[in-house]
Amino acid sequence: METTPLNSQKELSACKDKEDCQENGVLQKGVPVPEDKVESDHISNGYSAVPSPGAGDDSQHSIPAATTALVAEAHQGERETWGKKMDFLLSVIGYAVDLGNVWRFPYICYQNGGGIGYAICIIAFYIASYYNTIMAWALYYLISSFTDQLPWTSCTNSWNTGNCTNYFSGNNVTWTLHSTSPAEEFYTRHVLQIHRSKGLQDLGGVSWQLTLCIMLIFTVIYFSIWKGVKTSGKVVWVTATFPYIILSVLLVRGATLPGAWRGVLFYLKPNWQKLLETGVWVDAAAQIFFSLGPGFGVLLAFASYNKFNNNCYQDALVTSVVNCMTSFVSGFVIFTVLGYMAEMRNEDVSEVAKDAGPSLLFITYAEAIANMPASTFFAIIFFLMLITLGLDSTFAGLEGVITAVLDEFPHIWTKRREWFVLGVVITCFFGSLATLTFGGAYVVKLLEEYATGPAVLTVALIEAVAVYWFYGITQFCSDVKEMLGFSPGWFWRICWVAISPLFLLFIICSFLMSPPQLRLFQYNYPQWSIILGYCIGTSSFICIPTYIAYRLIITPGTFKERIIKGITPETATEIPYGDIHLNAI
Repeated sequence: METTPLNSQKELSACKDKEDCQENGVLQKGVPVPEDKVESDHISNGYSAVPSPGAGDDSQHSIPAATTALVAEAHQGERETWGKKMDFLLSVIGYAVDLGNVWRFPYICYQNGGGIGYAICIIAFYIASYYNTIMAWALYYLISSFTDQLPWTSCTNSWNTGNCTNYFSGNNVTWTLHSTSPAEEFYTRHVLQIHRSKGLQDLGGVSWQLTLCIMLIFTVIYFSIWKGVKTSGKVVWVTATFPYIILSVLLVRGATLPGAWRGVLFYLKPNWQKLLETGVWVDAAAQIFFSLGPGFGVLLAFASYNKFNNNCYQDALVTSVVNCMTSFVSGFVIFTVLGYMAEMRNEDVSEVAKDAGPSLLFITYAEAIANMPASTFFAIIFFLMLITLGLDSTFAGLEGVITAVLDEFPHIWTKRREWFVLGVVITCFFGSLATLTFGGAYVVKLLEEYATGPAVLTVALIEAVAVYWFYGITQFCSDVKEMLGFSPGWFWRICWVAISPLFLLFIICSFLMSPPQLRLFQYNYPQWSIILGYCIGTSSFICIPTYIAYRLIITPGTFKERIIKGITPETATEIPYGDIHLNAI
């Protein structure tokens, strides 16, 4: 973006000490202007702007509001901000603490012991296409829990097979290799109806029960975010705090179960040999990365509604600590129940915990709950907790997309936010239809493994390189100092410049060299599905090289000059908006 002179016909605007001023048509910070000009017009988040000097004073214009995060954008009217600081903090914590903290973290423990913005929006769409389907499963379980006897406790239902074995019945039963539990058959044959699909090549029809469930989920999502952070910031007071109450109740209940100590020992006993395996470090890095969610654009979207001098350093530390502690405590909640299951089956905890991903929740944990006293109560609060965990992250993911589009096209969508949000929700609903089929669980796993994970890592790597290498760590730290009053130390600088990019590159290369061989239940994914997964993942960030090529084509000069200009940060750049230009990073 080129810097061009201003041709405004407005008078100069003054500003007080420590406020933002615009000098020579460029937004500045803390530059005093003589008070005998005129009084300053303010831009939200601590910014004020004035036109360039040298123009007449025969007209009066109101100056629109602007937001400056990493990129300054101009908007009509005042940009909304969080009602309270806790609204923002709970929203970020709710985004970071999601379903992955409950099932992904314990499972990992068992197993081991420009163009960028568009890429993020596409990735967010892929995530919304399968993530909300998992919440629809949880909602189906929640509705099914309102009964005296939970439907996944017996083998006498219409969906059960001859292999169904209920070893909690009190009778002398023999558990064989072909035995299946009532909870497994309820999940696979009644909720998913996966037996009616032959695989990815034949997904079968759409489950109308799950379709109704996800419609209800999207309805709740829409009315929670349609008005912006003013409404979603209030909703998260429930959705972000309620799971902690439920986790506490389930932790106390799990600790009192027979055999719970076996699960705790399995959870806490380290296997030092695993530290020599590359996969352990890759899994650990991927877990903390996807749990905290950097690179998705959500944190930037939420932060853009804060005041300019908000202490983001403190918020980052609080969110990270709360997120990691939640994962750690969730491990006790899950493994106490796994120890109980191992005690009942007379098996090792490792055998009980072999279910991966959502199956850990919908089969193993659901089965354990069904055989507890007051099982209906615990089932209701558990699946209600899963739904609230998922809603937080969905609010955040969609808000990241919505904020990006509204900031990019404020003159089109700012006053039509409700309609735009409705369009986004409807689009995500239709994008979820493939995951609502009888073979939808196969699609969910494919999207989870290939469409989002590697793509987000790649985008985050490109973001790190662009900001810390091309924009420059010195300028970035200067910006942070301007916001917080102090400059980041050498530890953070080394992490940003070297450790984080290299670690992300290492994880990406590890994935590419040994892509996961997918298997779900008894279905082995065909080889062409891996190629399909790579194509879906590539489709999200293909816009990055496309935009690079576009910039190289339209930029004048020799090829070398175009390259140099493309990687040179546009400092003191102005964003034109009517009669004013705003300084952008």
